[in-house]
Amino acid sequence: MIYRRKTYIVESTFVEEFNQLFNEILLPSQLKYGARLIGRWLIDKDEKNTEVFAMWEYDSYEDYERIESQIKSDKEHVMKVQKRFDQIGRERLKQVLKEDIKQEFVKSTVTREKTILN
Repeated sequence: MIYRRKTYIVESTFVEEFNQLFNEILLPSQLKYGARLIGRWLIDKDEKNTEVFAMWEYDSYEDYERIESQIKSDKEHVMKVQKRFDQIGRERLKQVLKEDIKQEFVKSTVTREKTILN
């Protein structure tokens, strides 16, 4: 197994809209092609900024690459994302996304079975 942590720093005023984009458009496409969401969380960084991050599970890095390729080739998904970006406003997106999106791949030090209590 391999895990991907994807992190965004956004203006706190944008969190609700950002979560809506994730839940309505991004999450369904990831799940459709086989990505497994472990969870998605937020941390208030300060009065104006929030860190939002998600952990995803894949069988392998090659599995991740296959899923990402399928999502990027999904014309309906791409159109939905572009339409939502247009609704939000591309200049506004540049303002509310405070840093580059960060993506890290990590490996677990315990098996999944050991993390589940019976």
